Amino acid sequence: MTKSKPQKQIHLAAHFPGVNNTTVWSDPRAGSHIDFSSFVHFAKTAERAKFDFLFLAEGLRLREQGGHIYDLDVVGRPDTFTVLAALAAVTDRLGLTGTINSTFNEPYEVARQFASLDHLSDGRSAWNVVTSWDAFTGENFRRGGFLPQDERYSRAKEFLATANELFDSWRGDEIIADQATGTFLGDAKAGAFVHEGKHFDIHGRFNVPRSPQGRPVIFQAGDSEEGREFAASSADAIFSRYAALDTGQAFYTDVKSRLAKYGRRSDQLLILPAASFVLGDTDAEAEEKAHEVRRQQVSGATAIKHLEFVWNRDLSGYDPEGPLPDIDPDPGEHHIARGRAQVRMYRDPLAVAREWRELAAANNWSIRDLVIETGNRQNFIGTPATVARTINDYVQADASDGFILVPYITPGGLDEFADQVVPLLQEQGVFRTDYEGTTLRDHLGLTHPDAHPDERGLAHRAAS
Repeated sequence: MTKSKPQKQIHLAAHFPGVNNTTVWSDPRAGSHIDFSSFVHFAKTAERAKFDFLFLAEGLRLREQGGHIYDLDVVGRPDTFTVLAALAAVTDRLGLTGTINSTFNEPYEVARQFASLDHLSDGRSAWNVVTSWDAFTGENFRRGGFLPQDERYSRAKEFLATANELFDSWRGDEIIADQATGTFLGDAKAGAFVHEGKHFDIHGRFNVPRSPQGRPVIFQAGDSEEGREFAASSADAIFSRYAALDTGQAFYTDVKSRLAKYGRRSDQLLILPAASFVLGDTDAEAEEKAHEVRRQQVSGATAIKHLEFVWNRDLSGYDPEGPLPDIDPDPGEHHIARGRAQVRMYRDPLAVAREWRELAAANNWSIRDLVIETGNRQNFIGTPATVARTINDYVQADASDGFILVPYITPGGLDEFADQVVPLLQEQGVFRTDYEGTTLRDHLGLTHPDAHPDERGLAHRAAS
């Protein structure tokens, strides 16, 4: 008799959108992206639904197009640590994940901030380790410039390793605080560290004692070969862009297969793609709503600006409801769109233009139609029952370990998912009805970095 595969438990998180056109900021239901009440509403909804964590991306410079601020998206972003520290005071169990750049920051500063956040939140901090790819962003910082891709990941690896040395410079048992004898520290060498490497040469004392999680949970979002190896060697979870079933399964298999050479098990790295959702009373109604949402997200002006990412030309004179330009893209080095990650996706703009013209001709698409159809992120669209079933199917088919949900209305867009989809997943027995632990590592099924190898194995068997 064949033993059936046990059902995986689904991990769910919520991404407060920020600097992008996922959110429909012009919708009357949309709120501020900088007022603290928006973050509180969003976080409390995620915690009410028993989500693993809230996720904040990062924006280190306002985007520009043609030398002007790109104002068709929501622009600006309050400081990540400030927001997460404030949210720690109004939540009890929800994990708090921040994207912090390893290219323009320093290990001591970042380690101190995350260790402090972990203390303030009683063990709920997580760090999405990213690199910066462009000189444009670097102009905001003393060093300026930027690093080649191999150097960026080299620095990121050493940055994380150095931060871990700082976290580990405290064992956790040094503070005695014996009021009778007046002895506070039991080890005069607490916090001492020395690091000598290619990118960092520092030594001194780390001034934040061991935090509840020991180290923050580590996320990574790179998709390159270097990024996948970095995640396999060092991360606890990946913020992935592969959420469709076939591409998700391929990415899942590829990254998980890299773990063994680093002495890691498959369950020690979670893969969590971003996904949006649209709910309706019927699947057909949801599809109709999703179509309207996409047209709100991609206005005519937004469509033209997006086309300029590929064409690298001023296309303001073109009709977004008309055909694609008959002129070819300018493959020049200096790009009209600065600070846009999408530019990197179109490394061969002439080939992209040919492909898009073929698609537009075959489907009778206007410029706006094309941008809408080619720019779709993974969406879960349908009734709450349809969406719950689809999410579970994807997770059980190893296309992911769960999803980081990005609602199109902020801050209230997560409410209907919490109220209508989560209960169905709970009924299926694939999502928690309450938090069983207190730290983010508990929520994600990750062991404490201080655990003895035998204890790690015991924790894994208990979670299975």
